[in-house]
Amino acid sequence: MTRQEALTILQHMTTSESLLRHARTVELVMEAYAEKLGENKEEWAITGLLHDADYQAYPDQHPNVIVNLLREKGEEPIAHAISAHYTHWGVPYESTLDKALLACDELTGFVVACA
Repeated sequence: MTRQEALTILQHMTTSESLLRHARTVELVMEAYAEKLGENKEEWAITGLLHDADYQAYPDQHPNVIVNLLREKGEEPIAHAISAHYTHWGVPYESTLDKALLACDELTGFVVACA
């Protein structure tokens, strides 16, 4: 999946400026960590960009809608990381990507709240 495809998905489901800003923030931090750790920057950035893509449009189904869409597109590592970031599901953290998404989501939310 390309960034443009991910952005199209995000913009289709999300119109809130604050949620779009949060998605972009997590995208940038994930990309930076991927570079630092020698991981796939595009995959990590897309994971950050899409992690809450369905939150506004489908709040009662979040993150099931985006996870299912990603699985249909063959993006299992991204889908798994987004599943794991939703801690209510109890999905195990199996990769560095999974752990990084949870950490970056929480950290960016905290920094923005403090700012």
